[in-house]
Amino acid sequence: MRVEFRCNLCGAQCNVPASAISRESPSCVDCGSTVRLRSIIHLLTTELFGRSIPLPELPLRKDIVGIGLSDAVCYAAALAQNLSYTNTFFDIEPRLDIANVDENLSGIYDFIIASDVFEHIAPPVSRAFNNARRLLKPQGFMVFTVPYTLETDTIEHFPQLNDYRIVKTDAGFQLENRTLDGEIQVFADPIFHDGSGMTLEMRLFSRIALEREFAAAGFSRLRFADEASPAYGIGSQKPWEIPMVAHA
Repeated sequence: MRVEFRCNLCGAQCNVPASAISRESPSCVDCGSTVRLRSIIHLLTTELFGRSIPLPELPLRKDIVGIGLSDAVCYAAALAQNLSYTNTFFDIEPRLDIANVDENLSGIYDFIIASDVFEHIAPPVSRAFNNARRLLKPQGFMVFTVPYTLETDTIEHFPQLNDYRIVKTDAGFQLENRTLDGEIQVFADPIFHDGSGMTLEMRLFSRIALEREFAAAGFSRLRFADEASPAYGIGSQKPWEIPMVAHA
């Protein structure tokens, strides 16, 4: 079986095997977008304009202010061209550490995009949720994705993380941590996404815990956006892959 769709990032008409339509498999024949990336733009434009709009048709609205947290290049450039949008990074300019945000940025953004970022933030991750809420205008929202489970709670891989480093050994990588109490901890085989370094997986969220985090940070509403959009190659996603929209 094959699936026909229009990529809402680049506008390409695609005809691909149904097996290619998954969260992380590149399925656009032109830009290589995945279901996750197309879902982000589908949700963002629906929230901003009341309908799903492909990026090639995005209206010029420099009055709409937003930021991305290490967003994918395949959609960040178009957002910056048409909106007052800035793609930020943890380690290079323009920099933004969502766990440590300047007070002067409070309440200035209409939207935030955080796609597969919060699982990499050092504990306690509640700081990042609180800061994201603080950055948004009263009617603002955040388009949010992370890998998660349907278990009862988040699994923190390094709950006492303090002064740490990644060390490469003959057996692979390991994380060495000195806790606040001075205890030395060694964790073998830490999980990295797309390599090593800043992509260290700090936790595996659970859906229930995500709901608690958003509520505790003061978000008024959290929607798990499980709707399909076949026209843009967005099919039914697994219960642990569904993107979210959190409203201030």
